Amino acid sequence: MTAPAWAPAAPVLVITGHYGVGKTNLALNLALDAAARGLEVTVVDLDVVNPFFRSSDYRALLDEAGVRTIAPVFAGTNLDGPSLSGTILPAIEQARAGEGRLLIVDAGGDDVGATALGRFARAVAAGPYEMLYVVNRSRNLTQEPAEAAEVLREIEAKSHLAATAVANNTHLQGDTDEAVVAAGIPFAQEVARLAGLPLAFTTVPAETACQDADRQFPRFGRDGGAGEAYPVRVYVRTPWQ
Repeated sequence: MTAPAWAPAAPVLVITGHYGVGKTNLALNLALDAAARGLEVTVVDLDVVNPFFRSSDYRALLDEAGVRTIAPVFAGTNLDGPSLSGTILPAIEQARAGEGRLLIVDAGGDDVGATALGRFARAVAAGPYEMLYVVNRSRNLTQEPAEAAEVLREIEAKSHLAATAVANNTHLQGDTDEAVVAAGIPFAQEVARLAGLPLAFTTVPAETACQDADRQFPRFGRDGGAGEAYPVRVYVRTPWQ
């Protein structure tokens, strides 16, 4: 597979969005791709709300790629504690200490999940950062652009951080095909317009775009207005799969 066209430009990247849009799977792909490019990558699992979709559950995958993971470990739960806070703040500083480093924060869904992120807002905002707002038209609770834009406003209010771009991650898990992805493009474009943000990229299944995503999915390249085509692999599985 060719190198993904999109890559974060800042040393700190925050992933936010509505519950179930695929934030964690996207965070894993971004982390693994960055590590493959030779960056020193750290993933912060800041989802202290949803126990089913957490990046720290894939620590072995990340370890194998040389990606460091920071996650709550108190009593085997996903609750935040002083030890986690004392690790995240230095990690943010370290990410900015030199070139070739990337810190990815996998935040919890909606405004509830963003509340934990807000604890670190001052440190994140103190230097260059990017915050992707991930959308998925197939998510049944935010199928209207105005609904998704409202969730973003709630996330920004609770996190005390501003999103820098929208990421279109429209999918139906194993049933994702070109038609599914294409249906999400106008939705993501409208969310981006309402939010006053650029549309960074549209994810496409890596299995069917293994050679050249822009060639396999011609409508999703730069000229299609959907941002870059970003190939993703499915790592996150639901407990019932």
